[in-house]
Amino acid sequence: MTEVELRHLRTMAAIAEEGTFGRAAVRLGYTQSSVSQQVAALEKAVGGAVFDRPGGPKPVRITALGEVVLTHGRELLAKAEALGDAVDRFRAGGGRIDIGTFQAATNLILPGVVRRLLDEHPGCDIRLSDVDPADPGADRRDLLFHYDRIAGDVEHIELLEEPYLLVAAAGTFPAGPVPVKRLDETPLVAWPPTPHQKRLERALAEGGARPRIVFRTGGHEAVLSMVRAGIGSAVMPALALHRSDVWSDERLTVHPLRPSPATTWYLYWPAGRDRSPLVTRAVDIAVETARDLMTQMHRRAQRRP
Repeated sequence: MTEVELRHLRTMAAIAEEGTFGRAAVRLGYTQSSVSQQVAALEKAVGGAVFDRPGGPKPVRITALGEVVLTHGRELLAKAEALGDAVDRFRAGGGRIDIGTFQAATNLILPGVVRRLLDEHPGCDIRLSDVDPADPGADRRDLLFHYDRIAGDVEHIELLEEPYLLVAAAGTFPAGPVPVKRLDETPLVAWPPTPHQKRLERALAEGGARPRIVFRTGGHEAVLSMVRAGIGSAVMPALALHRSDVWSDERLTVHPLRPSPATTWYLYWPAGRDRSPLVTRAVDIAVETARDLMTQMHRRAQRRP
């Protein structure tokens, strides 16, 4: 059997439902001769007649072979219609998107991305997963938020550059920026030696400071609690303080560091892969949200006495 075309099956179904070639032609917007040609092509493809043609105005009758062809043909037409609908939804942003993320991006950027995608495309399928820093898997996801450079066949944009800030008990340091060298042998509360924390401590060492780590604990609030308790200061990413009450806490002061260590947030996607409308929209929202975050952070820092 040679290849059967969907348009031939569609014409056959219309004839079976309308009863005559003429009415099927009107329904489909074809000429009657075009309908006859398509049926002839279908019969050639399947190797036999699919309709008995009594002639004149009498309705055509479907043959036994035609019943087999029509039964399976309708299934193919339904699948083709479903495929067309799926492609249309995909082009309109109704597909699936897999996003890898890390904690800070999850807290500060991802909620806005997810909320706006669902508002704009209620049928989209958003799948989120936490990133393993040792194996971020940028090639396995449509998008990946990460705070480090990734080698391999990926493309990226820089979302923002996040400075580190010094948080100390009030009166520990003079107001204003603090030189990194001033932190040499200074008691600090710090995170456990995660890859992120190790990079920070290397940056401090390159700036001439090897602080005395008096306590390591996970979680930004736990670190701040220990600073409030008075056992040491802390060097923290600026956006970790974005929604914190540290800015209004009279027991604490926040200082820029000079030179300022910083970490860059990136958004990755596999190189060479066509980005769907949903992925493209997610990138646009992430860039906009990151820009707004940085604006808010700078304004807050300027208002700090």
